[in-house]
Amino acid sequence: MIRAFTRSVLLLSGLAATAAHAQSMEFTKEKFGSNKDALKDALRELRAGDDAYAADPANYGVALPHFLQAQRLNPDNAALNGKIGDCYLHSGTKALALPYLQHAQALAPADDSRTHYLLARALHLNAKWAEASKEYQRTTPMGGGKRAADGALTVTADDLARRLRECRNGQELQQHPVRVFVDNAGPEVNSTFSDYGPVVSADEATLLFTSRRPGGPNAKQDPDGDSYYEDIYQTAWQGTRWRPAASLGAPVDTEGHDATVALAPDGQRLLVYADENGGDLNESNLRGAAWGKPLHLGNRVNTRYHESSASYSPDGRYLYFVSDKPEGGRGGRDIYKIELEGKGPAENLGAAINTPYGEEGVFMMPDGRTMYFSSEGHNSMGGYDIFKSTLTNGQWSTPENLGWPINTPDDDVFFVTSASGRHGYYSSDRPGGQGGKDIYRVTFLGPEKAPVLSEESQLLASRLAPVTQTLLAPPVAVATARVTILKGTVTDDATHQPLEAIIDLVDNKLNQVIATFHSNATSGKYLVSLPSGTNYGIVVRQDGYLFHSENFDLPAEATYAEVIKDVPLKKLEVGVVIVLNNIFFDTGKAILRPESTAELERLQKLLTEQPTLRLEMAGHTDNVGKPAANQDLSQRRAQAVVTYLTQHGVAAARLAAAGYGDTRPVAPNATKAGRQLNRRTEFKVTGK
Repeated sequence: MIRAFTRSVLLLSGLAATAAHAQSMEFTKEKFGSNKDALKDALRELRAGDDAYAADPANYGVALPHFLQAQRLNPDNAALNGKIGDCYLHSGTKALALPYLQHAQALAPADDSRTHYLLARALHLNAKWAEASKEYQRTTPMGGGKRAADGALTVTADDLARRLRECRNGQELQQHPVRVFVDNAGPEVNSTFSDYGPVVSADEATLLFTSRRPGGPNAKQDPDGDSYYEDIYQTAWQGTRWRPAASLGAPVDTEGHDATVALAPDGQRLLVYADENGGDLNESNLRGAAWGKPLHLGNRVNTRYHESSASYSPDGRYLYFVSDKPEGGRGGRDIYKIELEGKGPAENLGAAINTPYGEEGVFMMPDGRTMYFSSEGHNSMGGYDIFKSTLTNGQWSTPENLGWPINTPDDDVFFVTSASGRHGYYSSDRPGGQGGKDIYRVTFLGPEKAPVLSEESQLLASRLAPVTQTLLAPPVAVATARVTILKGTVTDDATHQPLEAIIDLVDNKLNQVIATFHSNATSGKYLVSLPSGTNYGIVVRQDGYLFHSENFDLPAEATYAEVIKDVPLKKLEVGVVIVLNNIFFDTGKAILRPESTAELERLQKLLTEQPTLRLEMAGHTDNVGKPAANQDLSQRRAQAVVTYLTQHGVAAARLAAAGYGDTRPVAPNATKAGRQLNRRTEFKVTGK
């Protein structure tokens, strides 16, 4: 378990202690002596590496293993060590460049801007802020434009000023580390190849990610590097650890690159990156246990430019996505928002979020207010850093850097969280991993507990002298997201078989369906995210069954909660009773509140679609108050529902009103929760 992290330099054999008087050794007979085969092998590796290194564009991934093999045969060639350092600076393990560049400089000291800049970058990536700043200050702007065979760079004065700012940001952020645990997801998830791009369901039960391992159904060596084509893998949480990950297979995984982008909060839709048309986003739907063929999201999202990452809004109506399209952009890659079923163009999130540099890896939490994203701008400490911003009254807050050790001087991208906000997932290349980039879980610990000093002296097991005892104050609560996760299984009430049902999410105050979901066709499982601050009606419906309703009135300050609610749907049969959980009255009154409208309209629709259906509307109370008063109140409330229906076209002969007062409780009246369940309005099918 990593509680604080300092990126370390891998001290490779032969590089740890270079003498000040060391001299660069060439690949000649004088160096290799009588070992002609070793010289021949070294020159062959050098030529292969140089061919890839000098290509246009340079193929660093192909060049690097050849250079490393040549370096094993002659570790003291300055030019070769410099090229290895350059290759690492263009790899997924950039921090490994430092010992090679330092060795090259010791072997053949150089005072040119390119050498200073490359060494500065390697020092920067190893969080050696002061040393990196000195090397940046020794660098002068370099021209060159297109990269030449000798590795020419283009570095402007603005680039250097930006790097110096990043070093200052990094030094400040590292001095104030955030309280987190950073845990490797383990061998069940990570492989000896690179694993990245995690996406997680809102309840943290399912994890999908991208891997470069060879185990996929169409595993092929990537001609542009030393690993395999990207494939998508999936795993599930089993109490204390993840199950061994398995490839999704066809039709999601193809012969090309297939990468994870986003998982809808309910886990039923998956966004996939496809390496086509400059880079596009496709969507796959989960039907039962199988993912369907990914379908193109359309030209309102995808352009001829590069669309790389995205995230659904909690209700599924909107998509936040990243594109480098120049139209409407602020520079580099920007984050946009679009209504999926609308007709309007995508909206740039503006200067509060997007900078003149690149933004990437957008993720909207299920609370609908909190957005995580990565940026090369703001107060990044280098490369892409992960930031958080919240939406309040239509305005995004100033992005907050998640800090050290979550962010590092290298790229930190594609950060996602569970709905609770307690855990985050992302990929990183750090010591102790399985190999390549690994997926890590971040646990946010919240503010540090304040110590309380005791006057009593205590002996500690590790001390010989008495010391003042330090006690921990009561635990500090970790701030969690303002969202409720509702999940469960929809079944047939009689057979108990899982059902694929439609789940409508209703804003009772607005009388609007704000989102529609489906339970899984095979398992019947469903998951709905309910951001705080709304009176929700949850309606579960399926053809041939009576609808089932639930109510969640969540105040704006309500913090994270997870509710399991299994839903047995009942078929339309005489004698069936259905509770109307979204019928509301003020205390002691029988006047229907406006929030009841959506439920009443559903009931009216049922009676219209079933013209021979007859119902008894029943009112019930708890046992607070006198029985006679409770019976009268329940009768008047049942009659209020009947009156509404008859006023909206339902024949009075099809309806009856009955008040049962407190005589038919469904829960003990000894608790507040029980009394609330007993105060209900329901209907009973009396004829069909």
